[in-house]
Amino acid sequence: MAVIALTGCSGSPGVTTSALALLLSWPLEPGRRMILAECDPDGGAVLHGLLQGALGDRYGLRNLSVAARKGEFGEAFWRQLIDLSSEDGKAGSPRDRLLLPGITDPAQAASLSTIWKGLAVMFRGIDADHGHDVLIDLGRRGAVGPSGVLAEQADVVLVVVRNTLRCLQAAQSRMAALEERVGNVGLLMINEGPYPAGEVQRVLQAPAVATLPYAPKDARVLSDGAEQPRHFTKTALMKAARTTSTLLVQRVAARRARLGPPSGPVRGEVVSHAR
Repeated sequence: MAVIALTGCSGSPGVTTSALALLLSWPLEPGRRMILAECDPDGGAVLHGLLQGALGDRYGLRNLSVAARKGEFGEAFWRQLIDLSSEDGKAGSPRDRLLLPGITDPAQAASLSTIWKGLAVMFRGIDADHGHDVLIDLGRRGAVGPSGVLAEQADVVLVVVRNTLRCLQAAQSRMAALEERVGNVGLLMINEGPYPAGEVQRVLQAPAVATLPYAPKDARVLSDGAEQPRHFTKTALMKAARTTSTLLVQRVAARRARLGPPSGPVRGEVVSHAR
């Protein structure tokens, strides 16, 4: 049971691709689900990336702002989820790896200002009442704006960084802002550049929780819907994602054993998370 937020910095570090790799490799017991929520105020990428526009724009975060005004937020949330455990709607699908698509236009972000707190309550309720795990994609700037309440209420916040000079320089100011807002922040490193994990930790003053390989060809399967090679689940990227998932489960368990789940109040509307 975990609520984990991923964010990034300038320089296209690969937040959404990393989130999808974790979603598809997360260890799930029978009856458990993993939900990936695209909460990037700059816009989601999965509908027109991995899914190649096949489902149009019928699903997603923007529909929740309308539902919230009608007092139907909790029920509407579950209707917006897309099954990524197999082809959506395919008979026999376990429906255990689900996506809440993000907005398709950054201009839509203004309409979401009233629902970020409701989503934070929803995610905590899904974790506590159903035992499901939630992964939040906050994109490059979602952890420090109005949607930052989602990071505040997460068990773990990870900044996705590439170990290149350009990305490390961009990440320094982001890390400082996040440390001030949410406290303990970790790193998910994409191993593209020359700097080892120890050097990245020293520069950014944060632990490198896990490392994913720089594998552009395999990453394009997740980011752009490129043709999936045979045995994709056995590629270095997906193997590393499985290892990372296990490490994150252990990190959340250790944190909760020490501190308990996030329990600070989330001011704003309280929404139903019944399912």
